[in-house]
Amino acid sequence: MGEFTEIADLRPRITRDGLQVDAALAAFLENDVLAPLGLDAGAFWAGFAGLVARFTPVNRALLETRETIQAAIDAWHVARRGQPHDPAAYRAFLEEIGYIVPEPAPFAVGTQDVDPEIATMAGPQLVVPVLNDRFLLNAANARWGSLYDAWYGTDALDAAPARPGGYDAARGAAVIAAGRAFLDATLPLAQGSWTDWDGQGVPALADPAQWVGHKPGGLLFRHNGLHIELVLDRAHPVGASDAAGLADIVLEAALTTIVDLEDSIAAVDAEDKLVAYRHWLGLMRGDLTARFAKGGQTMHRALEPDRDWTAPDGTAFALPGRSLLFVRNVGHLMTNPAILLPDGSEIPEGIMDAVITSAIAMHDVMRLGQHRNSRQGAIYIVKPKMHGPEEVAFANDLFDAVEDLLSLPRHTVKVGVMDEERRTSANLAACIAAVKDRVVFINTGFLDRTGDEIHTAMQAGPMIRKGAMKQAGWIAAYEARNVGTGLACGLSGKAQIGKGMWAAPDRMRAMVVEKIAHPRTGANTAWVPSPTAATLHATHYHQVDVFGLRPEIAARPIPALDALLAIPLADGANWSEEEIRAELDNNAQGLLGYVVRWIDQGVGCSKVPDIDDVGLMEDRATLRISSQHLANWLLHGVCTQEQVMDALRRMAAKVDAQNAGDPAYEPMAGNWDTSFAFRAACDLVFEGVAQPSGYTEPLLHAWRRRKKAALLVAEPA
Repeated sequence: MGEFTEIADLRPRITRDGLQVDAALAAFLENDVLAPLGLDAGAFWAGFAGLVARFTPVNRALLETRETIQAAIDAWHVARRGQPHDPAAYRAFLEEIGYIVPEPAPFAVGTQDVDPEIATMAGPQLVVPVLNDRFLLNAANARWGSLYDAWYGTDALDAAPARPGGYDAARGAAVIAAGRAFLDATLPLAQGSWTDWDGQGVPALADPAQWVGHKPGGLLFRHNGLHIELVLDRAHPVGASDAAGLADIVLEAALTTIVDLEDSIAAVDAEDKLVAYRHWLGLMRGDLTARFAKGGQTMHRALEPDRDWTAPDGTAFALPGRSLLFVRNVGHLMTNPAILLPDGSEIPEGIMDAVITSAIAMHDVMRLGQHRNSRQGAIYIVKPKMHGPEEVAFANDLFDAVEDLLSLPRHTVKVGVMDEERRTSANLAACIAAVKDRVVFINTGFLDRTGDEIHTAMQAGPMIRKGAMKQAGWIAAYEARNVGTGLACGLSGKAQIGKGMWAAPDRMRAMVVEKIAHPRTGANTAWVPSPTAATLHATHYHQVDVFGLRPEIAARPIPALDALLAIPLADGANWSEEEIRAELDNNAQGLLGYVVRWIDQGVGCSKVPDIDDVGLMEDRATLRISSQHLANWLLHGVCTQEQVMDALRRMAAKVDAQNAGDPAYEPMAGNWDTSFAFRAACDLVFEGVAQPSGYTEPLLHAWRRRKKAALLVAEPA
């Protein structure tokens, strides 16, 4: 990959305490981040350099430990190939090599000063790519959402779809009827139904305490900790035809949002990271805006203000107008050329993110922004892709050092631990213990977790088909152990316990039916793909009192570790040629559909049509599964390299056709040797066994950097 000069090599650098820093990044940090905070740039760089020197060797050693453990597991499986799997011997071996560590003594987390959206409320959570300013603002503003709009504009409502050509009164009537039924269920009246209300005054509620506020044109209620606003406006087209003048029902929806610097973006160098950091700063200062064309007009978007109300006793109060923001840093694996170390190597990206995103968030902590994010003065960082308690302890030590560098009180930085790697799942209590005084979030991530499941047992044998993974025994144990362990460690009332993403943004009816299962597990948040989905998912938290369920859930026995360790091997499977071809096609199409946008356009998360042309939200986690599954079947002779290459070429033509309407799209079919995206996809499969933990980032970053360099060369002088 050496025939192009990388963009990072062409950008000017400046030396700061032995670090070779991208000049634009250095200027941004010194002028836009540190100066308003009153922090001395010289002291910052000296401290930063010392922190990097201290933690980089530890980071590298942890990655070496990952590889050592994986090599031992591979060798164990290879030595027993052809023999029936022995679960007892397998577990004993994992304990012997330190993959499984002893359970800690019972403990309760000690995290303090946590915002209620995380600790004591239950509701939806969004994840949004930091590089897209419009999406960022949409997500941050998704704290409140129109239930009428969500029902009218999606398939969520069990009624005839809206006819094109303006407002469909029949569809509107169905929405209004559903709205009254929702109010009857969540805010029951002392007598009668909301259908009979004439809009005068505040109706008598069965529980008068549910009415909590009013303002001209609005009434505010609270149920299961979430607010419901009734918009009263007889001049509104909907309110004008409504007996009560009810124009809309607005729900408190996305309580929290994760601003993502990881799986949903393609950030491979200083140019990309600078955009990410600038956008995060705009959110913390409250001055991020976006302009975009829509319907022939230029639209402007900014952060919503807080919402002012008057309590029944006449006291004025305000509710947050925006979702509470986390920022997801990258994990421990990747490095980035934005900063070079004294030996010329790239900085560990997770260390860089920890320092810079925390420094930026200090603008909120010090109340320098137009709005408040954390009213408790906390910085919320989600840390992904950690393998076991030693790596979680490393993150805790790193955040200690960041707080010392920035003169922040201990545990100002709160951490969310993604339970998405197998060694973390197997040792979850020990992982929580490693951050027991700063943890505010654990969640399950089925997609990455499945990718690690496949890679960890890569040498054990062929895996079951990808579509069967959700019914595999380890999944149920994984989901239940996460909640049970979190409750046993005292997270309730102090932290979020979360569930994963609904990936089909156009299938809202199915989401409304199925995703209620997440709050029923005792989880007080779950991921959704859009603000509209957040509004619809919010209705589930009105149907389920999560905190009321938790005592009963906490009393259940936690599933045994052996259930979690069950490997999803396809023992005795005798797939037909048609079944094998279908599986290869499904994996190849999903892989190519995602990779082509990542490599050629730098798009890290988007709605990608699947093999049946259903739009699914894809990020690197889904890519990890597809690439690892193909590599596994190839390794064990389920298919041949020729069959995989045939699938990749046929599916490249299909993906090209699915993207025919995109003027920026570069076809892959026929360009097998010149399409960087197609070649990257091939590498992800044919080099998949050798990828660290099965991650796709190393190859994606290498090919994206190469693509950016090629685009630079192709630009006219």
